[in-house]
Amino acid sequence: MNFNHDEQQAFVDAVETWVHKELKPVARKFDLADEYPHEIVEQMKEMGLFGATISQQYGGLGLSAWTYAQIVIKVASVWMAPCGIFNSHLIMASAIERNGTEEQKRAYLPRMASGAYRGSIGLTEPNAGTDLQAIRTIARRIGDHYEVNGAKTWITNSMHGDGTLLLVKTSPDAKPAHSGMSLLIADKGPGFTVVGKLKKMGYRAIDTCELTFVDYHVPCTKLLGGVEGRGFAQVAGGLELGRINVAARGAGIAEGALKLALAYAQERTAFGKPICQHQAIQLKLADMATRAEASKLLIQQAATKFDRGERCDLEAAMAKLSGSEAGAFCAEEAMRIFGGYSYSVEYEIERYYRDALLMCIGEGTNEILRQVIARQLVARNKI
Repeated sequence: MNFNHDEQQAFVDAVETWVHKELKPVARKFDLADEYPHEIVEQMKEMGLFGATISQQYGGLGLSAWTYAQIVIKVASVWMAPCGIFNSHLIMASAIERNGTEEQKRAYLPRMASGAYRGSIGLTEPNAGTDLQAIRTIARRIGDHYEVNGAKTWITNSMHGDGTLLLVKTSPDAKPAHSGMSLLIADKGPGFTVVGKLKKMGYRAIDTCELTFVDYHVPCTKLLGGVEGRGFAQVAGGLELGRINVAARGAGIAEGALKLALAYAQERTAFGKPICQHQAIQLKLADMATRAEASKLLIQQAATKFDRGERCDLEAAMAKLSGSEAGAFCAEEAMRIFGGYSYSVEYEIERYYRDALLMCIGEGTNEILRQVIARQLVARNKI
């Protein structure tokens, strides 16, 4: 079946119901314990979230980017971290669906859609984050397989996942460097080691780990697309959807922080009246609401262009910049509204604050994105 607009909206509403019924009551417990939410993952499998954007021909739901962004906003408005479990997975699935051979699609996408196989994205290294051309993980072809040696870090969904889409250098001496980079579908096996879960200020409970690869063998049939040297372009091709997702997470944090602040400002009294009646608090609430709503409109614009198959690198960058900054702004303003209680773990606002700043870093730092936006503006408006 093909989901029409009303059916997709019904799915968003169903996710929202699940978020408040199942996710909200346990979010603080898992976050403070830094404990992986296995039961939540199983529920997400049952709902089909691991196949949200995978085409229906491969067993997924085939949801539009805008519908998916709305789902992410709903989840992140209560607890941002679980978004990473299915988002990293779906970025890997999207890359396979866009760039993989038909054999690779049939081997992985149906299992990924059901959640039977859960994936991650292996890009970042200790010395290379934004500058991916500086990676040092090498894959040398030996007969019918590649031998991989190197390390990755900040890889979400890697401890409890089944494999990663691994960015490597198949031609280490290539000039320019990006022309010698490839992506491998790397299943866990001998030589593929999850070193351990990283301790983080926020984005807790989720398995963000360091990985090492020592004489790790990957069959040549798992070179994404079957042709070497296309890895960097294949990664770049997925940035738009990834940035829309991070934008949606930021907008969700903004929306959630605003709701908490609105409720608290009506309950807390100072100088004989609820603090929501004080002008200083009203100014904060007004700015928070405006930024949260504006970010969602930019996300919708980018996602709509993505769904139409149009170029949206400028729009996705603007959405990510706006959404992430809205999340950080609203979380901080909510902390100020809560006052001293914002520092207590008895109030959930402190989690929003800890989670928010990651959105300003992931999928390209906001400093880099400002450069991307400016370059695109000049390129599209030459005189």
